[in-house]
Formats: sequence, structure tokens, C-alpha cells
Amino acid sequence: MDRFLAFVRGRAEIVANCLETGCEVNELRQADFAVVFGGDGTILRAARELCRTSVPVIGVNVGKLGFLAEFSIEELTEQFDRIIIGQTLIEKRMILHCDVIRQGRDIFTYTAVNDVVLTAGAPFNMLELKLTVQNQKLAVCIGDGVIVSTPTGSTAYNLSAGGPILSASLSAIVLTPICPHSLSFRPVVLNAEQQLRIEPLRVNENTTLLLDGQVQQRLLKNDVIAIRKHAGQFLVVNNPLRTQWDTLASKLSWAQKPRYADRQSKTQLLNEQGGKI
Repeated sequence: MDRFLAFVRGRAEIVANCLETGCEVNELRQADFAVVFGGDGTILRAARELCRTSVPVIGVNVGKLGFLAEFSIEELTEQFDRIIIGQTLIEKRMILHCDVIRQGRDIFTYTAVNDVVLTAGAPFNMLELKLTVQNQKLAVCIGDGVIVSTPTGSTAYNLSAGGPILSASLSAIVLTPICPHSLSFRPVVLNAEQQLRIEPLRVNENTTLLLDGQVQQRLLKNDVIAIRKHAGQFLVVNNPLRTQWDTLASKLSWAQKPRYADRQSKTQLLNEQGGKI
């Protein structure tokens, strides 16, 4: 941050430094960009606040992976002029609005950038979840829970659980079961304009709703979890030096070619095994 603040002096006005003093929403709205230093978890926390302001996020990775924090400090300073001029680098991404309704009353309302996860919790018996889309029964899922993911979050928990990778700019919701007690229950992609409702018919003592891996809400039997597309958006500044697919390949080794052995390696292997060529 010190390096960036020194670099930006005379190039831009610092409206606020939220690390030192925190920021009010009205204060954030005065900015043209928000520069967020950290890992993906830091970006997710900032994005949930900034979705109410329409301020694009420039993520600078000082964490471990850096899917959402796309820039290094060197890349940010090198590309700074292009970033602040080029509106084409700003990508609009959908986010989720989640309500928990208990006995007809809203007890929890929050926003998720990556995903809404309903997880079994101790003592880890299987859950039974009734899934409804636009008041039409979708399925009853028996298993360890479900992941409801945005396209941005499709490369997070959803991907690890066997869900599909979505282009980040799509408007869609991915529903992925966690270890379902059925070989035929595959992930589905829903229209983001449709509302998804999840009603736990069987839960554990510590069954929990988890948003972006950061915000938790304990659930009871017959609670209703209503999930829909949020009216706001997560605006992210893409790194012009790489695409989403470049990031997948470099960070997670996605779609890499098999490791073919060259002739020298084959010869060495056969010699070691006493074979002939």
C-alpha cells in the first residue's frame, strides 16, 4: 500500500483509506475506483460493501491464490493509466441476495458474491433439502448440503464439488449438490432471474448457511432459504494482461496438456527396465 500511495501521488486523489478509518457508503460513492489489497477473501468482503455503490474494484493480490485479486503491484503501476481511462476493462458480475425466513419472518438477509452454501454441520448426518424454483418443485436433495454459486464463484467451492465453470460475465446460478446420496443428481444451471427456495426437511444441530465462506447463519428444520439475483452488481477491473481462462490455467493448471515423454526419457526408462527399442 505504501508503494502504491507513493506512486499515485499527483495522479489521483485518495478519497478515503478504509484500512485506517473504515468507510461509510456515501464516502465510497465519491470514488471512481476502489483499490483493494489482499487475497480473494479480502476482495469478497470489499465487494459485498461496494456492490451498493457501483464503484469498480481493482484487486491487488498480496494473498496466496488471487483469482479475484488480478493485479500484482507492478502490473497495477504499469497499467494504471490504461485502467483509469479504459472503461472496457470493467466487467459487471451478478451477485446473490439471500433471505432466511423462519415461521413467516425474515431473520437473516445478506449478500453473496461467490456462493451460498448449506452445509450439514455436526453431528454430520445427511440433510434432506426440498428445492423449489419459481414455485415449481425441482428436487429433494439428500446428502451433505448444496452450493448455490454465481458465475464468479463457479471456480471456487462449486468447482471443487464437481460443478461447471461458467464465464464470469454470465447471468446464471449454479446449483451443485454436496455428496448427494444419488449418482444421478448432477449440478444444474438456472436462469438468474428465477428465485430458488431451499427448505431443510431434516437437519443437524449445527446445520449452517455459509455465505462466501465468511458469513454464517444457523438453520433449523423448516426454515426457508430464499435466494435470488441481487439488484446490485460486483464491478471488477480485469487485468488486460490475462483472461479468466489464463488465470484458470496458471492458478489451477486447468486444461493443461498431458505430460508426454520425449524419446530420450523413453530410452532411459527402457534401459533401466532392461527393455529394447
